[in-house]
Amino acid sequence: MRHSRRGAGRALALGLALATAAVAVAPAVSADQPRRGTPDLGVNVTVFDPTMPVAEIQATLDATHAAQVDNEMGTERYAYLFKPGQYGTAEQPLQIKVGYYTEITGLGASPTDVVINGKVEVYNRCLADNGTGNCIALVNFWRTLSNLTVNVNAAGQDGCRSTTNFWAVSQAVSVRRLNITNGSLSLMDYCTAGPQYASGGFIADSRLPVVTNGSQQQWLTRDSEVAGWSNGVWNQVFSGVEGAPDDSAFPDPPYTTLDTTPLSREKPYLFVDAKGKYNVRVPAARKNTSGTSWADGPTPGRTIPLSDFHIAKPGDSVARINAALLLGKHLLLTPGVYDIARSIEVRRPDTVVLGIGHATLTAVNGAIPLDIAGVPGVVIAGVTVDAGTTLSPVLVRVGKRHGLNWSSPNNPTTLSDVYFRVGGPHVGRTDTALEVNSDHVLIDHTWVWRADHGVEGFTDTQRWNTNTGRTGVVVNGDDVTATGLFVEHFQRHNTVWNGERGTVVLYQNELPYDPPTQADWMKGDVEGWAGYKVGDHVRTHTLHGAGVYVFNQNNPSIHTENGFEVPERPGVKLRHIMTVNLAAGTIDHVVNGVGEAADTTRIGVPVYVAEYPLP
Repeated sequence: MRHSRRGAGRALALGLALATAAVAVAPAVSADQPRRGTPDLGVNVTVFDPTMPVAEIQATLDATHAAQVDNEMGTERYAYLFKPGQYGTAEQPLQIKVGYYTEITGLGASPTDVVINGKVEVYNRCLADNGTGNCIALVNFWRTLSNLTVNVNAAGQDGCRSTTNFWAVSQAVSVRRLNITNGSLSLMDYCTAGPQYASGGFIADSRLPVVTNGSQQQWLTRDSEVAGWSNGVWNQVFSGVEGAPDDSAFPDPPYTTLDTTPLSREKPYLFVDAKGKYNVRVPAARKNTSGTSWADGPTPGRTIPLSDFHIAKPGDSVARINAALLLGKHLLLTPGVYDIARSIEVRRPDTVVLGIGHATLTAVNGAIPLDIAGVPGVVIAGVTVDAGTTLSPVLVRVGKRHGLNWSSPNNPTTLSDVYFRVGGPHVGRTDTALEVNSDHVLIDHTWVWRADHGVEGFTDTQRWNTNTGRTGVVVNGDDVTATGLFVEHFQRHNTVWNGERGTVVLYQNELPYDPPTQADWMKGDVEGWAGYKVGDHVRTHTLHGAGVYVFNQNNPSIHTENGFEVPERPGVKLRHIMTVNLAAGTIDHVVNGVGEAADTTRIGVPVYVAEYPLP
């Protein structure tokens, strides 16, 4: 898509060439813990307090960044948690650089309780010439920043970086509860061999200065405040954002703005109370929201003591985890990779499963790693789910397909920052990644990715028959809402929406790069599978801000008839949708035969349809 990015060693859209970099093995970083009063969260969680010397904190973070900056497909996971207080000074700012599978999070009740005097940044990654060439942000995935204030201070940095905090990222990168004071925020890195490309991300519940969008091809900002926004590329969506740009001139610029978010629930977060006790705040679901949840006081919701959580570590048995859940515990997954040979079963209403440091569940022997009952109020957050080498029917299932599901419109089961991978670090096989059967479910930011590159040990041509994933997301439940739905490279429809009254705010999709022939990419007599399919029987559906991209690198002659396929009914409404060609293949129409072809005569130039049905 905007990605133009991902093929290993191949020329991609917009003239970029990506090479799969060697995977670095990160050494264990010494965690100064457990300190008195600090729970044992494992060796890859470090808790900082403001009494620690800045140089010591800086050295710890620098060591992890050096190990993780190129560790795209590695197994190491880290979380760095900051107790309330000030970190860094005007003379000695704390300059944090964030690599793969790293979480930087404040432990305050409010984002203003933890202040980083300095920066928290992601730069372009240089993939060629021993780390000096092909410097881009198109594969800067899997990192988290949340619940703190950054008082931008660039003391000691060069002039190009003197006033700006850089956050040059792509998918599976979450920014939540961020408060930036002083300076500005740039979503691209124009200093490292720049300006260069970046390909999308997500911000929620944040207060931001002027933001330079730059080369970011698509982005969702939700329930936040911005002092200004510089530009758009293909698809910039604002939902419930104070200060958001007007979208009346769409597609020039390509903004989609909703005054309020129809349904939202902020992600749960760890915090330390006045007595030094650790808790998890679980925000309440809200409707028609705008601005931050913490502007006028504590975020509405409930507080759960950390003692009510089973704290899991890699190597723990699923039987032990399930026993704790049955006994009424919530679940905290500490950083690492968990082999899951039988389902983690979430059966009780209002259960919280919170992962930190990009905790990853890997399917073993065809298991469904996470199986959620059709009950209300379950919250799954901060978890990555990987397909294994044996075919799984599904990776995460919410509710039973033909069973009794109990739901609540005021207390939706919620998935926040839940990411999926089929291939990449190893061979992966699944039929469907995410299946939602329950009603009243909220999906708040997900990246569902069938890998287009990785270290599995086979070529791009072989990948079609080796990393297999038929469908990314299937929604069968009614009244399901998605804010930030990123789904890529699956071998049939990437998303199938069968439920009534579905609402999606930002959809981003790349069709698969790797069908060998047109015959491999046929839906009966129809050429190709639409990237977004609404079931033929559906009467009501709403989609705001969406793009489907094509890059058929294995066979540039392949056609896809439509980017979007929906029933032609007045209750099915698509607003601000587009297709784009990244350098190979063709999408003949945007939706249901409407819209010009996204072909190689207009590489990187979107074809927009402002609304469908046409007025």
